Amino acid sequence: MTEAMTLKENELQSLEERKNYVITVVGCGRMGLPTACLFSDAGFKVVCLDSDPCVVSQINKGNSPFAEQGLSQLLKRNLRENRVSATTDPKEAVSESNIIILTVNTPIDEKKQPDYSNLEGSCKNIGLSLKRGTLLIVESTVGPSITETLIQKTLEASSGLKAGVDFGLAYSPIRATFGRALKDMTEYSRVVTGINRQSLLAAKAVLKTIVKGELVEVSNFRTAEAVKLFELIYRDANISLANEFALFCETAGIDYYQAQKAANTQPFCHLLRPGIVSGHITKDPFLLIDEAVDVGVKLRMTTLARNINDDVLKHAYNLVKSALRDCDKPVRRSRIAILGVSYRPNVKEARGSLVPELVNLLKRMGAKVTVFDPYFTYKELRNLGYNAEPTLDKTVEGTNCVLIAVGHNRFKRLSLGKISVIMKKPSALVDLDHVVNPLRAMKEGFIYRGLGRGVWKK
Repeated sequence: MTEAMTLKENELQSLEERKNYVITVVGCGRMGLPTACLFSDAGFKVVCLDSDPCVVSQINKGNSPFAEQGLSQLLKRNLRENRVSATTDPKEAVSESNIIILTVNTPIDEKKQPDYSNLEGSCKNIGLSLKRGTLLIVESTVGPSITETLIQKTLEASSGLKAGVDFGLAYSPIRATFGRALKDMTEYSRVVTGINRQSLLAAKAVLKTIVKGELVEVSNFRTAEAVKLFELIYRDANISLANEFALFCETAGIDYYQAQKAANTQPFCHLLRPGIVSGHITKDPFLLIDEAVDVGVKLRMTTLARNINDDVLKHAYNLVKSALRDCDKPVRRSRIAILGVSYRPNVKEARGSLVPELVNLLKRMGAKVTVFDPYFTYKELRNLGYNAEPTLDKTVEGTNCVLIAVGHNRFKRLSLGKISVIMKKPSALVDLDHVVNPLRAMKEGFIYRGLGRGVWKK
């Protein structure tokens, strides 16, 4: 078997060279499958290894389990060229591979503790069939120390081989957002490190085949692991600042968005938009918080930012309550239509969304809630557990309040006049994502509330 761990940085530049290497991508989720398809499109033979038989079946049929832009076409093309396949059998996949890329997700439990059991199980399975000379690149987001402790030690214990001697070990976290993963993975720079210089050079040779951006070397695993978490927490903290300012603006009679736009003309000011924070940003900070506890450090700002952003859901409820009060209606027994269930605008992905928590909060307070999202069919919304109607008109008909939770571009073209006609009067509109012009909403007769738009309160 060709040894990938001895690759030099300037190798793998031709398709002929790449054909000699088999890559197994372990964990073919929202980031794993795009990774697999990019490497197969670069000329490698790629095996997608996943524990979910349904995911494996869909991949082998050429159906992407995720609505990722361009992914289905890329998958189908490489299936036709026999460069990609999927399996649930780790022994078969690992034993035939020269390069293994680990993209297993780390969930957070109810106590906000990271659960590395899936990652540990994957490493055990890899180790049982790991061959000398294999290069393993970890791309999962993990806490600082996990690669050199849990991952390395599990691989060595189950394989009987030594990292850096018998197999290469590198770490390069994925920088990508769902909905534009293929573009981000190829164009963004990538942080990379290795257990030794040779592992680093081999990893760079592999990554260069798909990454157009800079490969940024750091000195060790813990630094690389921390970099990824620092990036996420930086964004979380900045959104928390925007959310805190937005709450102040509502009380002080200031339009946050006007203030934000003006403030950002200063070159060193980069205020973000306020709103509900969803997706991996809600869980990944806890990977660092957990490690900080182990070394005796209290990450006060990281924890505070999480608390502030989590509280936006409660504030959304308060905005609904305030708007309905001006309609002489309590939340209890009110009918509320929520627009948008995706975890972020303009993508079809509900996982990581906090809209279910918002729905449950309103229902606990006695409201009847229906949802609509143009990216999901009526049947899909029902299967997600929502009370839904087939059309937008049916969703808002007879409701007391429309709550825009996710700022899909399609919602910017809403006919407020038409919606107002079919709602109960007086009717409320609550905008959490800066979609609707407040003056336009009020002109159509709505009692309006918007996150950060206190100037429009009565």
